[in-house]
Amino acid sequence: MQQAQHYLHNLWQKGCDFLGVKHAILGGAMTWVSERNLVAAISNAGGFGVIACGAMTPEILTQEIKETAKLTDKPFGVNLITLHPKLDDLVQTCIQEKVSHVVLAGGVPSKHTITTLKEAGIKVICFAPALALAKRMINFGADALVIEGNEAGGHIGPVSTSVLAQEILPHITSVPIFIAGGIGRGESMVSYLEMGASGCQLGTRFVCANECQAHPNFKKAFIKSASRNAIVSSQIDPRFPVIPVRAIDNKGTQDFMAFQREMINKVDQGDIALDAAQLEIEHYWAGSLRKAVVEGDIDHGSLMAGQSVGLVKAEQSTQEIIDELVAQAADAINVRLQKAS
Repeated sequence: MQQAQHYLHNLWQKGCDFLGVKHAILGGAMTWVSERNLVAAISNAGGFGVIACGAMTPEILTQEIKETAKLTDKPFGVNLITLHPKLDDLVQTCIQEKVSHVVLAGGVPSKHTITTLKEAGIKVICFAPALALAKRMINFGADALVIEGNEAGGHIGPVSTSVLAQEILPHITSVPIFIAGGIGRGESMVSYLEMGASGCQLGTRFVCANECQAHPNFKKAFIKSASRNAIVSSQIDPRFPVIPVRAIDNKGTQDFMAFQREMINKVDQGDIALDAAQLEIEHYWAGSLRKAVVEGDIDHGSLMAGQSVGLVKAEQSTQEIIDELVAQAADAINVRLQKAS
């Protein structure tokens, strides 16, 4: 087993060194979920916690960073949404608070944003849903990439994790690449590490961590759900480029469809502009997610979850989750080494 652990260490050493952690496991930034308690717990357990800034103001983010730092002396990062109207102010907040790593998500970041962070000594991680965009982000100065497939929860792209990994990993070796989407066990992590990844990002797996502050009802919904229950929202009208969202099917899913129709009717009647209606739809999602995560309304709130939700069987401590993932990875490697010998 010691040989297997050594092999695992070598596989993700590049990712561990980049993050400054024992295990190259990032916590996916989940709005209303990835706050100080869960973020600190992931970092304290040897992984890399990431604060989900979401719609936070610079003042709220400042406080969240400070409170997280009180709970851990280990590295952690901040996820910023590139479409946030106060993105530049949030970038300055991260610089002022001396954040070590920033993840830019929710759109294609500008070279200016990446450069501003890097000039302040912050390591920048960008999402890359295609090889061409991966190369572009590296040219912009990204220090690392996250490849996230559509098995993930929340806002997703159209391509699966396994296909994206095959498309990008063989061609990008200059920076660490972390794989995300549908990962819930250590064996899966190993397969991507052996393909060339430097680590993995998991979100859904951490929702039922003891330290996660999500409402008990929200956690129970995860434990009860099968993988097939995490479905993708539909776009009703091509004029509304609604980014697909994967969530556990419930009444809230149908409510969202009805809300889309309501906005479409208002646009058709000239009561609201198209871009304003699009913004209303995005605001609806944010409020619906809070309703489920914070208030515990699992019937009408949004239960954003990846397909790996079917692998979540019980509430555990964050340390137990990470230890389990690492043990599964080492066991898988050990089996292969034994067969090879």
